[in-house]
Amino acid sequence: MERLSAPRFKRLLLTGAAGNLGRVLRPRMKHYCDVLRLSDLAPMDPAGEGEEVVQAPLEDLAAMQSLLKDVDAVLHFGGVSIEKPFDVVLPANIVGAYNVYEAARQRGVKRIVFASSNHVIGFYSQGETITPQALPRPDSYYGLSKAFGENLAQFYFDRYGLETVSLRIGSCWPEPTDRRMLASWLSYDDLERLLVAALSAPVVGHSVIYGVSDNRSTWWDNSAARHIGYRPQDSSEPWRAQVEAAHPYVDPSRPEVRCQGGGFVVLGPFEKDPAP
Repeated sequence: MERLSAPRFKRLLLTGAAGNLGRVLRPRMKHYCDVLRLSDLAPMDPAGEGEEVVQAPLEDLAAMQSLLKDVDAVLHFGGVSIEKPFDVVLPANIVGAYNVYEAARQRGVKRIVFASSNHVIGFYSQGETITPQALPRPDSYYGLSKAFGENLAQFYFDRYGLETVSLRIGSCWPEPTDRRMLASWLSYDDLERLLVAALSAPVVGHSVIYGVSDNRSTWWDNSAARHIGYRPQDSSEPWRAQVEAAHPYVDPSRPEVRCQGGGFVVLGPFEKDPAP
């Protein structure tokens, strides 16, 4: 895609740089900064020109204080990205989110783009269209952690003026592969457009935006995204016939079909054997 016009930052931080979306964003976000600082616990490719690579645990506040030094803005994509037991989700997604925000406050960072998730509202029905103001209905421990992150972002804006755009990302894949994704799909190019808009808008406060392309079918009213200038250009429609042919029937009585969160609504419980 043609690169978008945006303010050029001296240093951007991308957490979760070794994850699925982090690897997609690494070459893309380099166009918008002099230095892209990349962080994850997992191994990453060595730093190239205009890059810094730092392995740092989100649950370590001192490590986050060091990581956020001299950073202009943060793209926070780090943490557990799928449903796991709560004791796995807790350190990176909840303690880690707090550490990122607290370190950002201490270091004077003015803006964070927080990779939230559609799983914050996963128990809403696919038969309704909701706005970003809809009350959270998390479908998983993962969704709960992202709801916490959104509340954390609101608190740090109200208390300290640290601005955040919380992105309730849908299904960000090269192309939609099932019927659910016809409504929830976000292209990689539209993800880049969304991040640039979130970084560029002069005033965002704490804004909750759905990370979704311009799909014909949708459960999310994204009109609130206009104030940051997000204009998706892609759509799931070119794949509709292919997807519907591959999945000719879905049972609407099944919760994973009925609810917006899909398969996440039926994962778990992750029970441990009770003490004797």
